[in-house]
Amino acid sequence: MGWVDAIRDHGSLLFIHLRDIRGIVQVVFNPVFSPQSYGRASALREEYVVLVRGEVRERAKGTENPNITTGDIEVMAEELQILSKSKPLPFQISEKAIVFGENIKANPEKVDEELRLKFRYLDLRRPSMQELFIKRAEILKCIRDFLTDSNFLEIETPFLTRSTPEGARDYLVPSRIHRGKFYSLPQSPQLFKQLLMMSGMDRYFQIVRCFRDEDLRPNRQPEFTQLDLEASFIDEEFIYEVVEELISRVFALGGIRLSRPFPRMSYAEAMDRYGTDRPDLRYGMAFEDVTGILENTHYQVFRKNVARGGKIKGFCIKGKASVLSKNVLQNEYALKIAPSLGARGMTWMKVLNGKLQSNIVQFFTVPELERLKEQFGAQDGDVLILVADVSNDQVNKSLSGLREHFAKRLSLVPEERYRPLWVTQFPLFELKDGALTSQHHPFTMPDRVDFDPADRDELLALKSRAYDLVINGEELGGGSIRIHDMEVQKKIFTALGLSQEQVEDKFGFFLTALEYGAPPHGGLALGLDRVIAMILKASSIREVIAFPKTRSAFCPLTRAPATVEREQLEELGLLGPLRGLPGKEKRIEKKEVSEKLPEPSAPVPRGVSSSHVRHIARLARLKLSDMEVAEYQKDLNAILDYVETLRELDTENIRPMSHVLRASNVWREDRQEKSTKSEAILSNAPLRQDNYFKVPKIIED
Repeated sequence: MGWVDAIRDHGSLLFIHLRDIRGIVQVVFNPVFSPQSYGRASALREEYVVLVRGEVRERAKGTENPNITTGDIEVMAEELQILSKSKPLPFQISEKAIVFGENIKANPEKVDEELRLKFRYLDLRRPSMQELFIKRAEILKCIRDFLTDSNFLEIETPFLTRSTPEGARDYLVPSRIHRGKFYSLPQSPQLFKQLLMMSGMDRYFQIVRCFRDEDLRPNRQPEFTQLDLEASFIDEEFIYEVVEELISRVFALGGIRLSRPFPRMSYAEAMDRYGTDRPDLRYGMAFEDVTGILENTHYQVFRKNVARGGKIKGFCIKGKASVLSKNVLQNEYALKIAPSLGARGMTWMKVLNGKLQSNIVQFFTVPELERLKEQFGAQDGDVLILVADVSNDQVNKSLSGLREHFAKRLSLVPEERYRPLWVTQFPLFELKDGALTSQHHPFTMPDRVDFDPADRDELLALKSRAYDLVINGEELGGGSIRIHDMEVQKKIFTALGLSQEQVEDKFGFFLTALEYGAPPHGGLALGLDRVIAMILKASSIREVIAFPKTRSAFCPLTRAPATVEREQLEELGLLGPLRGLPGKEKRIEKKEVSEKLPEPSAPVPRGVSSSHVRHIARLARLKLSDMEVAEYQKDLNAILDYVETLRELDTENIRPMSHVLRASNVWREDRQEKSTKSEAILSNAPLRQDNYFKVPKIIED
């Protein structure tokens, strides 16, 4: 039994490929062997569900099909039943070579992704997609087997819990019984897994769904799967050993061998050498600080930045001087690409015939140029890229973007190489909008506990016992050693400026548990969708999630999120006074509610909300009906979804252009009246030079 994958009618014989999740087999309908089944087979169409009974035979010599695993045999049909029929398909499903090796392989990448997600149950019938989920199941089984053998217990934690500040917005669930109050879907099981350690469970793991209402990117989903683990009486070395062994095993399932031990790099070194806390080590081009070499140079741009406490840094592109022309380096990178990455400018130099050459090399002394070559280890054919700024962070950020851009453009990234890395010693705190916040979360153990919670400079200098696992420039997971001492935890909350009431309101239950003997403990969470996508070389995490959302957190299959019945809102207390919510005691009249709710028949994605549309309409002095609001909302989200798809287009080898069409005024024809003389126009110029307006030069200080 299975689906009709493909049909081939040879007149005297009819062939089909019968497909299920375990493979494909060729079925032959012969009017001589079984006239009845042959007659029925003429009515078959692709994706009909059928039952076939017949005799399994070896194929005749020369008719074998090496493109399928059962290519040496076929089934001579004696009986055929059509169990279910199929409508014409919105896109082709068959991917396998048909009878006698004729290839009809479909290319799923050419099918619009939203169409694939709308008919996801058809998309998942394709053998290549099913293979991804078979492999995903093997990976999850490997994880469970390894952790169980390592004495970890698989324990489930609640989905309906209390909202806590963890960085992203929570998905809230209104309570029918406790009207006006809300549960929160967990961003992670952080507090519960720590409570399990306090419960004496010793070693815990969970393959768990997590939820974050955050702005989406190509490799993010509003709901995702992570491997969560925690252990007591351990330190960082235990986590490194367990996770390295686990990661090595699951990557081996995809035929990928990872060398161990994984190298380690401090956060400070990663930022200084690569400009990012998730560096891609598959290629070189690490940064060099040449501020000391060029602090007294005659090149004014560099000298002024150094005088103001800035930095000059750069990297070396090995052997690409012949590929990167002066026009590309100057007009594309220095004038367009570098500024788009936040740099105020970019300087380049080539090593040709043993000397550095560029359009500004005359501003540097011979000793300075020689020291630059020595610092970068530059040889003939290499290119140096330099950036200067008063902000070291901006220098690092700009160079990081340039490094990645050059690597992609020049195909410097080896596709089959995998370079894992532990990034460690993150800052414990960071400043956001002038306020001190935890870079990881407020339960992360600092590298020392003798700090003054009132000394901001000291707090910003503290390092955390946190660690991230990075492979090929992508963060796959992270964790930390946790705080188990109540006094240290209180100092952290004081440093964050939380009052006793705020602490008690948000974390009271957790702090109470800390007072009853908490063991030293730590853990880590791995984003399994990212891990599996990398192992299986999938183009996106959406490929390895059975029913994913689009980039606007919309499900084309179920059309969620959608409006709900008024009765449901009334039952939850969302149409009456919202008890328990400060400042929300006003009763909302039914008329007011009807103006705010979109039409039930027009569910739309939530990238642009109806409130956004109404706000813009008010600013434009427009009055829109509910239906117009819903239509605008739908159209704007469709535009945003399309724009997001453009971010994944490969434009690296496309030469930048200022405009694809000749610039022209679409409102009126640009022309100069014949009566207007050039002299009359120039008479308004405060300064003239060669019959042109003369404007002062702008020099950025």
